[in-house]
Amino acid sequence: MKTFEYNGQTLSYRDVYDLSQAPFKTIIGADVSKKIRASREWVDQLTSDDSKVVYGINTGFGVLSSKRISQADLKTLQINLIRSHCTGVGEPFSAELTRMMMLLRATCLMQGHSGVQQSTLELIFKMIELDLLPMIPCQGSVGASGDLAPLAHLALSLIGEGKVLFEGKIEKTSEVFSKLKLSPVTLQAKEGLALINGTNVMAALGAMALAESEVLLDAADKISALSVDTLKGSRAAFDPKIHKLKPHPGQILVANSLWKLLENSPIMNSHAGCGRVQDAYSLRCIPQVHGACRQTFDHAKAVIECEINSVTDNPLLFLEENEVISGGNFHGEAIAMAMDYLAIGMSELANFCERRIEKLVNPGSSNSELPVFLCMNESGLESGFMIAQVTAAALASENKTLCFPASVDSIPTNNDKEDHVSMGPIAGRKLLKIIENTRRVLAIELLCAGQALEFLRPLKTTAPLEELHSKLRTVVPKMNGDRVLSDDIEAAANLISHLNTL
Repeated sequence: MKTFEYNGQTLSYRDVYDLSQAPFKTIIGADVSKKIRASREWVDQLTSDDSKVVYGINTGFGVLSSKRISQADLKTLQINLIRSHCTGVGEPFSAELTRMMMLLRATCLMQGHSGVQQSTLELIFKMIELDLLPMIPCQGSVGASGDLAPLAHLALSLIGEGKVLFEGKIEKTSEVFSKLKLSPVTLQAKEGLALINGTNVMAALGAMALAESEVLLDAADKISALSVDTLKGSRAAFDPKIHKLKPHPGQILVANSLWKLLENSPIMNSHAGCGRVQDAYSLRCIPQVHGACRQTFDHAKAVIECEINSVTDNPLLFLEENEVISGGNFHGEAIAMAMDYLAIGMSELANFCERRIEKLVNPGSSNSELPVFLCMNESGLESGFMIAQVTAAALASENKTLCFPASVDSIPTNNDKEDHVSMGPIAGRKLLKIIENTRRVLAIELLCAGQALEFLRPLKTTAPLEELHSKLRTVVPKMNGDRVLSDDIEAAANLISHLNTL
């Protein structure tokens, strides 16, 4: 089991993603612990003075913020807040996303501006270590005032209520706590609001999307290079001299990658001087399109990693200035827009990929020597990859529909107190669906390009592309006649997910 020691360091999306893949043990650094205790002690001092009215500490919430709560009712206020905000619906988040949310909520609260008890944070980390995961429904957050509903379901487990996933079974939290001899948290003033008011669900979705899309961007360059070679395309369009004249970073990176991947290809050398002047855009413009997709990733990475390391609850404590300030760091507009932008990039990756698939199965559009639909024997009797291209078209088209930006929508909530919201969780969930669709479109291109290479034997492509083909053949055999392709597509998609680790 991994051990994660938190000393207030900056976390990358990769740190968060890697930790989320399995249970892990957490150590809270001494300096961080000191900040946590100091902020909690200050809240206790504030609540001991009945003359002071501080939002989120001894008042109601949202539109009820003008309602003063007596000291005797502060603990009841926290419990009521958690229970009343557990309105999530839909399927629960995955174990990986749930671990991410728990980690990110805790690291936000450990920065000393929230006033939570250290025992609350220690229980979160103990639950991660035991792989005791709250059941958090995926729908119900509008992305401001934070991810209230899903985080409330997380907080519900901390007080020993709701349901958890433990050892593969969904059980009552109270029963599992009793079995493991865990004590639920007794929430103190401000803790309930601190636990549920923040952007950590959005940030977790964003971190997951970054990890998955980064793999696809790298895979797309390799797979497209294989398509270029099997379609007997030209390497000239990837010449670095061209791209120095339009020096977008993503474009230069992709061009250099394809230039190297196709260097000294025996297939390419076999048709040197063939007289073809230019390839179709889906081959010739790979650096320009894949490069632009990479830059949506780069922008999203900068925004999401900022959010991961931010303090996003409200109100915030500033001990040195002796102030409690109510603001809006819980608003997810920045991360919502970044995820919407990345969604465009991932959708375009699939859209562009589908055009290469069409070239591979249609010799009429590509002037290739490949058989129609890559049929191994008699076309007509066989359909080959005909309908695989249709599936790619369906997925690419679905992505276009999903690309409508969630962040441009807003429905006022809480009696119009929260009159503009980000819809960030919706942006994140549909982004993950776009990534899933794109992975399968890339899988179909890999299957088609791999099959096309079989027709060009005994010629070989370059060493790195032959290695890619060999990896494909470990999970999907050469197609010698029509067969069910659904399993092949899933196997190739799974291979793509792990290409960077093979």
